[in-house]
Amino acid sequence: MAVLARAKLAQITALVADVAPLPSHVVLRGPENGLVMLRGRAGGAGGRFNLGEMTVTRCTVRNADGYVGHAYIQGREKPLAALAAALDAALQDPARHDGLQTAVITPLANAQAAARAAIARRAAATKVDFFTLSTMRS
Repeated sequence: MAVLARAKLAQITALVADVAPLPSHVVLRGPENGLVMLRGRAGGAGGRFNLGEMTVTRCTVRNADGYVGHAYIQGREKPLAALAAALDAALQDPARHDGLQTAVITPLANAQAAARAAIARRAAATKVDFFTLSTMRS
């Protein structure tokens, strides 16, 4: 679900189009927008505090095979939450799981890992080694 929650609607739609159609589904709840409170901590063992609120969209569906799928995503994109919930339900079906995992989840996870690695490389390029700077002084 984390991979689907971080993906864009266009990415998921393009990958799902290449596999067999998802089973029809009935919406049980949502998709609906709401807020969640983000909690933080001051320091490693510090007290908790309310950092602020974040908009989320949730959706719950039941597909024609009887599997119930849930999705919570950051933001207000109702179609993304509905598609993620439908995929969650389809992924619970043993007959569909491996195919969807290979065709949809793995490519999304790889793309997200590559994006995180690119950000880490850009951040590493700005790293300053203060030990080297201090030993260069005369």
